[in-house]
Amino acid sequence: MIEILYNGRCPICSAEIEAYRKQAEAAQAPLAFTDLHETDTAKWGLTPDQATRRLHARDGDAVISGFPAFIIVWRPLPRMRWLARLLDRPVLRPLTEAAYNYLAAPALYWLHRRREARRHA
Repeated sequence: MIEILYNGRCPICSAEIEAYRKQAEAAQAPLAFTDLHETDTAKWGLTPDQATRRLHARDGDAVISGFPAFIIVWRPLPRMRWLARLLDRPVLRPLTEAAYNYLAAPALYWLHRRREARRHA
């Protein structure tokens, strides 16, 4: 079973995870989804802040973070498998990882911090 740790307070993340959850259920894929706000992130070796910065997946004892976690999530999903194969190629993976690490993840984290600040104001 592959466990995915995601930010359930992020509307973009939640919508994406819900789509993955539906696909996983339909395909009986071995994926479990855990909202980082409803678990002890220390069990993942992460602080809550680290956990909100990117997607994480755990396969056995190994925790995979960032874009490689998406590859692990997509592989068992029939409708996403093609994307995992395409973006895991030697030329595309570094480009996609860079886009995730320097654009997508920081933008989502910034939005999360902004939402949390408003939530606590």
